[in-house]
Amino acid sequence: MTRTDSTMQALVLHAVGDARLEAVARPTPGDGAVLVRVGYCGVCGSDIPRTFVKGTYSFPTICGHEFAGTIETCGGGVEGWSAGDRVTVFPLIWCGKCPPCEQGSYAQCHKYDYLGSRSDGAFAQYVVAPARNLLSVPEGVSLQEAAMTEPAAVALHALRRTGGALVGQSVAVWGAGPIGLMVAQWARAMGASQILLFDVVAKKIEFARSLGFENVIDSRQHDPVEAIESATQGQGADVCVEAAGVPVTMIQALKAVRSSGEVVLLGNPAADVTLPAPLISTAMRREVNIRGTWNSRYSFTGDGDDWHAALKAMASKAIDLKGLITHEVALEGAFGAMQMMKENSEFYCKVLIRAN
Repeated sequence: MTRTDSTMQALVLHAVGDARLEAVARPTPGDGAVLVRVGYCGVCGSDIPRTFVKGTYSFPTICGHEFAGTIETCGGGVEGWSAGDRVTVFPLIWCGKCPPCEQGSYAQCHKYDYLGSRSDGAFAQYVVAPARNLLSVPEGVSLQEAAMTEPAAVALHALRRTGGALVGQSVAVWGAGPIGLMVAQWARAMGASQILLFDVVAKKIEFARSLGFENVIDSRQHDPVEAIESATQGQGADVCVEAAGVPVTMIQALKAVRSSGEVVLLGNPAADVTLPAPLISTAMRREVNIRGTWNSRYSFTGDGDDWHAALKAMASKAIDLKGLITHEVALEGAFGAMQMMKENSEFYCKVLIRAN
């Protein structure tokens, strides 16, 4: 593959399952935007069905929305940023005109664009992003860690949906993948007294334990509801986070939560969920709070949002994302790594693509 100064390498999705490493035109930043030289881009779990099953909104598309890098050039009117600045990027591009945008709830924007699914993303050497979507990477935080700001912010947002007061509380998490493990790390950093993790994959359970989580339980061998009742003296967990997206785990989370407790629906559902009438009655009687969560809260002014909080926690070492990285591959090996993830041909947690 030949590239010149006006081109770049990119993994281009031409159709479902058809991704090719190609030389494509290097984008140019317009007014209010910057050109980011991508250092690392994480492969999100959503990138796998997007590539192999569902496709993107149009073809061809460059996927990838979890990334960090350095500013190459700035477009007109950009202030406060310079070439060489290390940045990560909030990938949702909001319209700024709808009611949610006027309230600062950009993730609820009615007419949003999105890098990596609706517009070209960061499975490439360069990507253009609005300057208002940039965050500075703090000293002491690597670009590998900064590339995981997006999932870390999503995990934090899920817990903040409960009010965020976790000191002394019990937190149960279904799913020990990257997001589930980030939720568990946040719960630990936020002062939870008990953290219980559930999964059915032995290597995920072993990996979670290697990260210092003691109560990691194989749901094939131990019923999660019974395990939570035993750990909480029959009271149930204060917070149940369903991060697996499996019907049975959603039902278990509703069964295991205490009276007036919180159930957070974080995992994308893999199938329809049918709730038995007795379970609904129990949830009503217990006055259970069921919270939906999607994406994360971002503020370009840095007003206590999930993204700035995630970077601050990385800098202070309150959370350790580097320990989640199991694979780091060059752009040339990106599609092979994604095929590995699709086929589950080997154990993985967080997979990063090194773009430059």
